[in-house]
Amino acid sequence: MKYTLFVWIIASIGSICSYGQLSRLSISGNQFVDESGQTVVLRGVSTSDPDKLEKEGHWDAGYFDEIKRWGANVVRFPVHPRAWQARGAEAYLQLLDEGVRLCTERSLYVIIDWHSIGNLQSELFFKPGYETTRKETFTFWQTIAQRYGDNPTVAFYELFNEPTTNGGKLGIANWEGWKALNEEMITIIRSHGATGIPLVAGFNWAYDLTAAYENPIDRQGIGYVSHPYPQKRPQPWENAWTEDWGLIKEKYPVILTEIGFSLANEKGAHIPVISDETYGEAITTYCDEREISYVAWVFDPLWSPMLFSDWDYTPTTQGAFFKRHFESYSPSKP
Repeated sequence: MKYTLFVWIIASIGSICSYGQLSRLSISGNQFVDESGQTVVLRGVSTSDPDKLEKEGHWDAGYFDEIKRWGANVVRFPVHPRAWQARGAEAYLQLLDEGVRLCTERSLYVIIDWHSIGNLQSELFFKPGYETTRKETFTFWQTIAQRYGDNPTVAFYELFNEPTTNGGKLGIANWEGWKALNEEMITIIRSHGATGIPLVAGFNWAYDLTAAYENPIDRQGIGYVSHPYPQKRPQPWENAWTEDWGLIKEKYPVILTEIGFSLANEKGAHIPVISDETYGEAITTYCDEREISYVAWVFDPLWSPMLFSDWDYTPTTQGAFFKRHFESYSPSKP
C-alpha cells in the first residue's frame, strides 16, 4: 500500500512538472485566452532549426534560460523538411521533446512550425531544404498531433511557414486551393484529439491575409499568421499593414510569427529586412495597440536577421531593441 502510494505521488509530480506550469490556451473571439478567460498576448523569439542547434551543442538549458531572461513568453521551433527527413521522425521528435520540456520548465509557450517556403499546391519550393509533399506535410501534422495533442506547452501548430509562388516560378496557387489544404490539415490534427491552435499563413511569403478576411478558413479555434518584414511595403507602414493583414484582427487572433530588421552594414543583412529601430518601434506599437502577438526572428548568431552576434548572446541592433521591448512589459501584462 505504501509502495503504491509512493508510485502514485511520483507519477503525479511528474505530471505536474510536465503539464502543470502553463494554462492551456484557446480562442475567444479575436483573442488568445488562458483557462481563466484572460487575454494572453504572446511576445517572443524564433529559434533556428532545433537540428542545427543540437549539432552545434546549443539545444540546451542555457539557450532557453537566455530566451527567458530576454523576457519572452513564447518560442517558435522552425522544423525544416530537409532536417526532419535527414534525422528521421523519431529522432527529431526527441529533439522536440527536449525543447518542449525546457520550455515547460521556464513557462514558455511553444509554436511548432513546418518551415517550408513555396507552393504546396504545386509541390514546388523555393530551395531544396524546403522540399516536401502534401502527404509528408499531412503526416507531419498527424505525428505532431499524436505526440503533443494534450500538452498545453505546445500551444500552436503553424501549418506552413511561407506560402508563395515566387512570381509564378513555383506554379499557380489560389486561395480556394490553399484554404482547402489548411482545412484538411486542421481536420487531421483535430481528429487526433489535439487541442493546440492551428495557425494559417496568407500568400506573398506569409504576408497577405486579404483573401482570408473575405473568405476565412472554415474551422473553429484557429489563428492567422503574417510576416510583415520592412520591405514588404514602403513607409508609412501602418495603413498598409491594416489593409494587408491587420483587418483580420477584427474577427480572429493574429500572431506575427516572423518580424525583424537589420542595419545595412550588419552581418547577414539582406534587402527584405534592412531597416532600423524605426521599423521596430512601428511594428511593436502597432501590435501593442491592437493586442497582436508577435515573434522576432531569429535567436541565432548566424541566421539573419540575427538577434545576437555570438554565443555570449551579445545583442545585435534588433536584438537590443526587442530585448528592451520585452523587458518593458510589466509582470502583470500577458
